[in-house]
Amino acid sequence: MFPFIASNNPIHHILDKPVSGVESGFTIHMASLFIAAIVTLIILRYSARRISVGDESLGTDRYLTKGRIPQLIEVITLYMRDSVIKPVLGKDTNRFLPYLLSVFYFILTCNLLGMVPFADIQVVFGKLAMQRETDWILFGGTATSNINITIGLAIVSFFVIQVHAFKSLGVGGWAHHLTGGAPLYLLPIMLPIEFMGMFIKPAALAIRLFANMVGGHTMLAVLTMFGMMAFEATSSWFITGSIGVVSTIAAVIISFLELFVAFLQAFIFMFLTTVFIGQMSHHGDEHENHALETVTH
Repeated sequence: MFPFIASNNPIHHILDKPVSGVESGFTIHMASLFIAAIVTLIILRYSARRISVGDESLGTDRYLTKGRIPQLIEVITLYMRDSVIKPVLGKDTNRFLPYLLSVFYFILTCNLLGMVPFADIQVVFGKLAMQRETDWILFGGTATSNINITIGLAIVSFFVIQVHAFKSLGVGGWAHHLTGGAPLYLLPIMLPIEFMGMFIKPAALAIRLFANMVGGHTMLAVLTMFGMMAFEATSSWFITGSIGVVSTIAAVIISFLELFVAFLQAFIFMFLTTVFIGQMSHHGDEHENHALETVTH
């Protein structure tokens, strides 16, 4: 391991840093965020063109999706629309589908890009090719391991949820929702709890995504540090090599787990946002239909 990459701090590679080591207010996580947005937009637009129905001259082939990535995106999108989002939102599915899918694919892209050691590659290049003493990094790291970024994503979801609540329930219905249907003598207790719950829900979205991304990358960093720590303690290349092999195998296994977590956390953020939106939807018609069916039977 290069001495200028190794660090005794397992979160050294996770912390946000200024671009090129210059304090300008623009950090590598910000740069990664913009890159993830561009990559997401390019991939989704490319996939949409490959998924869309082609010209009639193509015959039945015009209904076939071309390309591995577009096919994967089509399967994931159809599954989430029909099996995850629609059962929760019902008639409001098409209204919120663009936002929910955008959130899912954007967070997923941030998580996947964070698994590629772009920052370390740039540090090596800066030290060896440019002879720089400070770390030369333009972008890198996992943007979603930055609490400020996950809070920003949660704030957007918060406004989407509350705007929908006012439109669906009205001011009176929104206020009634805060009471939780409790009797008047419990309002002094219920109102503060429900009001805090409005902010706790998006906060939970932000903290869950942030904690899982930081935890996974910290574990990988600790595993990769074992070889360096063994050499510093024993100065034995045999012991260092043996521990390095074991830690490398463990890091590879954990990387597959991190890949799963990258998909899982993007899904959880999207799904919980869907649930919170569904909780603020007007269910009067559904209750009336259910009552009518009960009376009929």
